[in-house]
Amino acid sequence: MRKVIEKDFRCLNGEIEIPADKSISHRSIIFSALAKGKSIIRNFSDGQDPQSTIKVFQNLGVDIEYISEKTVCVNSQGILYKPNSVLDCGNSGTTMRLSAGILAGRNFISILSGDKSLSKRPMKRIIEPLSQMGAKIISTKETAPLLINGCDLHAIEYSSQIASAQVKSCVLLAGMQAEGVTVYSEPYLSRNHTEILLKYMGANIKTDGFSVSIEKSELSPIDISICGDISSAAYFIVAALIVPNSKLILKNIGLNPTRTGILDVIEKMGGKISILDKQIICGEEVGDIQVEYSQLKGCEISGEIIPRLIDEIPIIAVLATQAEGETIISDAQDLRNKESDRIKTVVAGLRKLGANIEETSDGMIIPGKTELEGDCVLETSKDHRLAMSFYVAGLITKKEISIKGFEWAGISFPTFEKLFTKVKSN
Repeated sequence: MRKVIEKDFRCLNGEIEIPADKSISHRSIIFSALAKGKSIIRNFSDGQDPQSTIKVFQNLGVDIEYISEKTVCVNSQGILYKPNSVLDCGNSGTTMRLSAGILAGRNFISILSGDKSLSKRPMKRIIEPLSQMGAKIISTKETAPLLINGCDLHAIEYSSQIASAQVKSCVLLAGMQAEGVTVYSEPYLSRNHTEILLKYMGANIKTDGFSVSIEKSELSPIDISICGDISSAAYFIVAALIVPNSKLILKNIGLNPTRTGILDVIEKMGGKISILDKQIICGEEVGDIQVEYSQLKGCEISGEIIPRLIDEIPIIAVLATQAEGETIISDAQDLRNKESDRIKTVVAGLRKLGANIEETSDGMIIPGKTELEGDCVLETSKDHRLAMSFYVAGLITKKEISIKGFEWAGISFPTFEKLFTKVKSN
């Protein structure tokens, strides 16, 4: 599908509800499947990745059904059964890595697979700690598909070289089935939705700085309402900052401190942004975000903030092309292991638009403000975050652009274009 970004509006204005947080949606299904009883999950994400998680756990024998458009009921006995077929994770790394942690401790054989993109992503980062716990995993190239021969696991103390919420969650879910106390440490604090929700559901879990420990636990079913996804909100935040005369209010957005790195960067760049009506819902910080067009300045983005905005770096790169002065993004080498090599593909796409941007081994350098030309076709490389980032760039190009493979935006945000249409003002 090729999408033309039309220039038929003056600014962005209004209030909108952003779809549910994808990370919490995944975890609400997975953890509810482990709990004995009925869980009700409201405002569940309509993205394709969380739907992959539902299908995987239905294949594992869990009763999961929609009882309204955005409300899911999980009725589980806390037992998983040997699947009748390969467990298809689609494009979802979260589905695969978190499921692997659970299946490693079950007494049956299962196979986790995915699409071509997911099958290229590195799985050594979970195979290594799970194997240390006694798991039996077969993978020819340390990528999917993964054949998992479930067995009894033992606790370990594991120090990860990278800050990854998916790896951390995988090890914690395995540790919840293992004898002893499993301790996981990381160099910086990655997103902690797993820790929050497991504690909310009664797990024996403790956190201490960049370390978290867990031991055998039984989870209680939940009644949860999921907040809006800040990673999805990021596209609207950046669009309002760079489209002249724009002002948006984004309602009910998750403000978990491990996810709000982009807000810190925007404040550092001088963006006009504020938080309204902050509150705690189901253990998570939530609030409304107000943002308006701003004169921006470049900044340095590196170190411990990177795990807090890793998924937002493509759209931050778009933002940086409209900031006065140099922006340097570094320590983000893990971007090369996403749905695409996001360092290479973001730089190539923005260069095609006329941006002054340089690729580095672990990030990129944007020397300063550039007028984006347009009048070209951009490739998404089957990456949903590139599709949406290039769409936002297309809002300010001098001429129209088209995006080849724009349908990949539906992986995480099926209503993306519909919501932009809603706030476009003449």
